[in-house]
Amino acid sequence: MRHVSGAWRRTAAGAGLLGADGSPAPTIFAEMSALATATGALNLGQGFPDEDGPAEVLDAAQAAIAGGRNQYPPGRGVPELLEAIAEHQRRFYGLELDPAREVLVTAGATEALAATLLALVDGPDDEVVVFEPHYDSYAACVALSGARLRTVPLRWPDFQPDLDELEAAVTDRTRIILVNDPHNPTGAVFSREALERIVALADRHDAVIVTDEVYEHLVHRGPHVPMATLPGAAARTLTISSAGKTFRTTGWKIGWVSGPAELVDAVLAVKQFLTYVNGSPFQPAIAVGLRLPDAFFRGVSADMRRKSEILGEGLRAAGFDVSTPAGSYFTVADAAALGASDAAEFCRALPERAGVVAIPLTAFATQERRDEYRTLVRFAACKRDEVLQDAATRLSALRS
Repeated sequence: MRHVSGAWRRTAAGAGLLGADGSPAPTIFAEMSALATATGALNLGQGFPDEDGPAEVLDAAQAAIAGGRNQYPPGRGVPELLEAIAEHQRRFYGLELDPAREVLVTAGATEALAATLLALVDGPDDEVVVFEPHYDSYAACVALSGARLRTVPLRWPDFQPDLDELEAAVTDRTRIILVNDPHNPTGAVFSREALERIVALADRHDAVIVTDEVYEHLVHRGPHVPMATLPGAAARTLTISSAGKTFRTTGWKIGWVSGPAELVDAVLAVKQFLTYVNGSPFQPAIAVGLRLPDAFFRGVSADMRRKSEILGEGLRAAGFDVSTPAGSYFTVADAAALGASDAAEFCRALPERAGVVAIPLTAFATQERRDEYRTLVRFAACKRDEVLQDAATRLSALRS
């Protein structure tokens, strides 16, 4: 097969998916989900729920389809969703947004991140600072944009950034500081001190802050604190979120980005040539979801906290050392106590050994830092209680 040149190569390399022979490898999620299918193992690897979201939201989507809302929506998003997003930011965080200028609907948070990086990176001298381990699309999109990736490590067991290392990473070359809070894959919620230092560094070096807040309603203790609410942050912050995690509709791919109009306009300039628009009947349905009463949002937070506790108890009983998550779908466990020295090998063997699938944390790290996470494994708690309890029973076989 002839050599195929192009930006795909640096994108795959950025995500750690370029093989030694130069061919692209599948993502760890595809590999582990295929293992789950082949072995019949419980899939606690990929972060998608196995329960549907609220009936009000599902019914609204069906009504929109039946009502003929199946053609292109407006480029920025349907008005009721734009307004609902602005209302949501005011209701929960006191942030005032112009829905017509400061909100943009995207094909999930992943497109919002890609369009933002492609829009705001100006050339190969720009740097994007991210916190490592990180969601794999970050490194891929930074590489696609042509920028340089700079990482700040988050370390076991609390996964909080070292502020001296953060300060060293952010320079006048920093174009974007990309913050994921609550954090995937570690389940960390950044301290107020860390958030304030990010704002101060962005101001000092004239960087844009881009926040991925898709787990905003899945904080286990206390309210979520958006970066844009901190003093001095709003004018330079783009906030990204989505419906998938909160409303258990990951397949709908309805996300959004909000912030200063001039930054949102820049993202729109790129986004309109990616998907153009998407999910016409799902957009009004998510507007219904965002307007659900406070009890719903308290309920999803409490539900995920309970599921995380079930998973954590099962992992400890199986012999893992476990980091207690502060938010998100995920729990990180150290398999060293079970004899593991390589998380990837451990996870590839786990479906046959115990009938459970998980993801090695090394899949979320750069090559240079993988050794720091070599025995750490990510498990997803966003499953039915009986599935988590079954997984705990299966994992107990590891101690025998």
